[in-house]
Amino acid sequence: MDGGVIIRAVMALSGGMDSTALLCRLLADGYIVSCISYDYGQKHVIEIDRAKANIEYLAENNLTVEHRIVDLSGVMGIFNSALTKKDIEVPEGHYEEEQMKATVVPNRNAIFSSILYGYGLSIATQEGTDVSIALGVHSGDHAIYPDCRPEFYQSLGESFAIGNWDSERISFHLPYIDGDKETILKDALESCNKLNIDFDTIFRNTNTSYNPDEQGRSSGTSGADVERILAFHAIGREDPVEYVTSWNEVLQGALKAQLRFHVMKQNGTERPFTGEYDKHFESGRYYCAECDKLLFSSEAKFDSGCGWPAFSEEVPDAEITQLKDTSHGMVRIEVRCSKCDSHLGHLFHEARGPRYCINSICLNFRGD
Repeated sequence: MDGGVIIRAVMALSGGMDSTALLCRLLADGYIVSCISYDYGQKHVIEIDRAKANIEYLAENNLTVEHRIVDLSGVMGIFNSALTKKDIEVPEGHYEEEQMKATVVPNRNAIFSSILYGYGLSIATQEGTDVSIALGVHSGDHAIYPDCRPEFYQSLGESFAIGNWDSERISFHLPYIDGDKETILKDALESCNKLNIDFDTIFRNTNTSYNPDEQGRSSGTSGADVERILAFHAIGREDPVEYVTSWNEVLQGALKAQLRFHVMKQNGTERPFTGEYDKHFESGRYYCAECDKLLFSSEAKFDSGCGWPAFSEEVPDAEITQLKDTSHGMVRIEVRCSKCDSHLGHLFHEARGPRYCINSICLNFRGD
């Protein structure tokens, strides 16, 4: 209620972090909310059970929410995606890496939004009220999911308005569209405090992982996991959801994935003397951490004292790409993997001979 006026919302409640935070925000803002959860044959269907658990928890705290589950598994089961096909593995790593596009379900949000719009129109005519179609999409989704971008919803809203009577009663409500996971969690903290409900209980009853185990525990390794873990870390809290291993282990894995993305895809650099292979001199071989191409042998590794792993030569078949780099006011030779085009480091020609200065995070080692 807003001054005696009913404010109404229909939203997609996946059972994940973003939509759950959105539900809390809508309730804190005084909306009467109807939620729809979709079973579309997703591997992580455990998220629907988590949504049910939160609806029950809210009811225990005198917060009544209508919740409907729509079965789309027969229709969307024919779509090609790592989230729905048993023979396609869910990729691991940072959320914005190229391989995460395998988690796109074609046209998913258009289908979900169409159903929400139709239900919103039905409520609008039955109850004689305006209805907001609320979605928890945010900027972190934009790189991989085109159907989470603001221009998509602007176009979709215009199309729906053309195709329906009474469309003036319906509007899209996307409060997180310019935010990210961190801002969503901060918003959820405020909403939970306002509603006098427990933040940890609410988010324990969620699932973000695309590849949870048989017990419903989050893997901590999918791109969605990594993004969530980093967001909880950023606000100084431990994620209350259950992972297959300890919070410290999944956090270290997420931080490693974040650093790897920064270095290999954004041409970043590790801090000197921090990489695991700087003082590493076991016998074996070093492979590209992104595509597993063999790059260096331990026979070529030496201690240059520079703070990064140093190699005097690459293996014969590595064919590492060399590019002129004029960044930071210097002229250097950048080296990149010839197979996946990931940044590795730089090549210097010194009095003693060549020195491949490589970031540890770009390498995986296998002993002899």
